[in-house]
Amino acid sequence: MHEHPYAFLALFLGVAVAFPLVLLGVARAWATAFQPRKPSLEKNSVYECGVAPTGDARVQFKAHYYLYGIVFLIFDVEVVFLLPVAVAFTGLSAGALLAMLVFILLLAEGLVWAWARGHLEWR
Repeated sequence: MHEHPYAFLALFLGVAVAFPLVLLGVARAWATAFQPRKPSLEKNSVYECGVAPTGDARVQFKAHYYLYGIVFLIFDVEVVFLLPVAVAFTGLSAGALLAMLVFILLLAEGLVWAWARGHLEWR
């Protein structure tokens, strides 16, 4: 009998799913067996480099910082998408060039929108 051509992939997928689950199960069993639970106020307290925590740990950032980061990531990922087009520019069809032109125009529209709304002004 002949093997199914995808039998190896099914076996590989099964091992890839089972291996971490088995390891997590062994770790859970080990922790349950050899590390008895002893909750206390000292164990459940927040630890920061040996310094007793004081005040509120929550720090509020301005939304503009997140917006700068998102705009940076958008235009950083744009370069990743444009690099293959630049490498294979002479061998691309007209449809591929049109798709990249639409992509660049959408990014330019987003940049103009962010600029017009004042999101690129550092405050």
